[in-house]
Amino acid sequence: MESRNSMTIELKDNERVDDLQRNGYRIIQNPDKFCFGMDAVLLSGFARVKRGANVLDLGTGTGIIPILLEAKTQALHFTALEIQEESADMARRSVLLNHLEDKIDIITGDIKEAGLIFKAASFDVITCNPPYMIGRHGLTNPDAPKAIARHEILCTLEDVVSNAAKLLRTGGSFFMVHRPFRLAEIINVMVKYRLEPKRMQLVYPYVDKEPNMVLIEGCRGGRPRMTVEKPIIVYKAPDIYTDEIYEIYGF
Repeated sequence: MESRNSMTIELKDNERVDDLQRNGYRIIQNPDKFCFGMDAVLLSGFARVKRGANVLDLGTGTGIIPILLEAKTQALHFTALEIQEESADMARRSVLLNHLEDKIDIITGDIKEAGLIFKAASFDVITCNPPYMIGRHGLTNPDAPKAIARHEILCTLEDVVSNAAKLLRTGGSFFMVHRPFRLAEIINVMVKYRLEPKRMQLVYPYVDKEPNMVLIEGCRGGRPRMTVEKPIIVYKAPDIYTDEIYEIYGF
């Protein structure tokens, strides 16, 4: 059990509560299932959310991105969609733990049906940290939560982008973190659904290594013109983050 201000939140087997170093917020996670990673934190730092925005996070997992963005921005409201009920349940309990039930709604549902679940053109900002891997290479259990989070088993890149395009208002912003090896495909799919790529930033684990993440912003119905921002370097030495990463984390 976790208690905060007389509210008791049930913890289930193998769950733990992690400090997010933002506004005193914490998150419930199960390391046997799936824990958020650097990609989610970087996406929360890359996304630009204006005051009063209505925000949707697709495939929210345990709710890390809306919780971090609530701490960092002055958005009006966050909605988060997650297909795995076990993860959605952890996200709901984290929302309660942080007393954010008036700001964040967790919905159990399928990204492929997001365009039916929510009203068209009803969001100002959509974020997504989708499954990166295509095909079944390396999969031992396709039904495992970690496999579903990492591999395109239940949804594809096109599912994510096409539904985001339906749900964003004209001029609204789409923010996604993905893998550089799929960058050509990402840009093609975004342009196909009129989410014009506007900003891109590559993430390198070390200054002398290849990039292993790409952050990208698209504008619904925007004009063609993309800015490539200076790269993010994660580590300056083994297990030692660069100053920029500490700034994003908020330490």
